[in-house]
Amino acid sequence: MNKLELIQSKIYEIRGQRVMLDFDLAAMYGTETSQLKRAVRRNIERFEGDDFMFEVTRDELSRCQIGTLNKGRGNNIKYLPFAFTELGVAMLSSVLNSKTAIEINRGIMRAFVAIRQMIANPPADKFDELQHEVKELKDYVEEVFADQNDINEDTRMQLELINQTLAELQAHKRMTEKPRRPIGFIQSKNNEDPHRI
Repeated sequence: MNKLELIQSKIYEIRGQRVMLDFDLAAMYGTETSQLKRAVRRNIERFEGDDFMFEVTRDELSRCQIGTLNKGRGNNIKYLPFAFTELGVAMLSSVLNSKTAIEINRGIMRAFVAIRQMIANPPADKFDELQHEVKELKDYVEEVFADQNDINEDTRMQLELINQTLAELQAHKRMTEKPRRPIGFIQSKNNEDPHRI
């Protein structure tokens, strides 16, 4: 998995917005989550409004199936994470003014742009393409059969006429041909002369 794909895998949809969570961002920046949160709180005026940042509820965490709420003592999140939108992540670069933060922010901005482009221009779905081709083929076959049915209707009428004529000829032949009496001698079973008394 390349760097861009790794970042994209950390972008979640919460409240209808694509966001990144503070602990993922802190790990990418190479800092502690608590330090990142302190820096944000010191500069909270930069993050006013849900279009920059908001605190995620436990219900939202469980619905997003983010693997953060683990079983076992001491593994659960003590404080609910901040969710940063694309604007919020961009604002973080001014709060965390280190070379690492700036470099990571470039990658994150590229990931958000790539996701937007994928949504705007989704890759062609092979199933949809195949479905479209099958529909075109079906339309073509129906058109060919419609043409053939026109031809077949004429042919069918001609065959019916031929069959009717043949039936009439056979009936005429039966009527004109009466069974004939056999000509010649009738032989008996034991080769005796039939005319002998």
